[in-house]
Amino acid sequence: MFSHVRAVLFDLDGTLIDSAPDLGAAADRMRVVRGFPSLPLERYRPMAGAGARGMLGVAFGMTPDHPDYDAMREEFFVNYENAMTERTYAFPGIEHLLASLRELGFAWGVVTNKSMRFTGPLTRRMPLFATAGAIVGGDSTPHAKPHPEPLFEAARRLAVEPGHCIYVGDDERDVIAGRAAGMPTVAATYGYLGSNGDTDAWGATARIESPLELLGLLKIQRPA
Repeated sequence: MFSHVRAVLFDLDGTLIDSAPDLGAAADRMRVVRGFPSLPLERYRPMAGAGARGMLGVAFGMTPDHPDYDAMREEFFVNYENAMTERTYAFPGIEHLLASLRELGFAWGVVTNKSMRFTGPLTRRMPLFATAGAIVGGDSTPHAKPHPEPLFEAARRLAVEPGHCIYVGDDERDVIAGRAAGMPTVAATYGYLGSNGDTDAWGATARIESPLELLGLLKIQRPA
């Protein structure tokens, strides 16, 4: 299933880190300053992987075709920018997983649809990402996921053929992108799962319910 793997690529939000508390807080602050009651984190969490679109949808029922959407999105961005690592943390087991991958000789990287405006500062502030060989944001290439180009770019930066990478993500678009790039895919069912939480329907090569289960899929693979 995972023969000839030399690198592991990960989605960011909902796969490596739980950023829902900071994303939700940025949108909830907008509600509170407008006199609306605060919403619990559980309302925001499922849509955290959708960024501003998801958070504004939860907070205000707002869609991108709303006339005030662009202004509201920028207000959300500023709120998030000012506090993007206050409550964000790596999912349990992620630090061990990444350390183990390095010990086994695997390269690893990040491919996210979060723009580099946020991805850059966030990954620089969190020591977790110091050993990443590639960090590709949603605007690092002309196309975002589910287009495969961001995955191709990460593979180029790691100097690994796409077919020798696997991609791990918590959203259906991650699986679509990985398959389009010719990479085996792993659905992270512990993540946010987006609007389609039926991971059986995604067509991923494998699924994991916790980060360290990935080691079980890779334990016989030792890059030459």
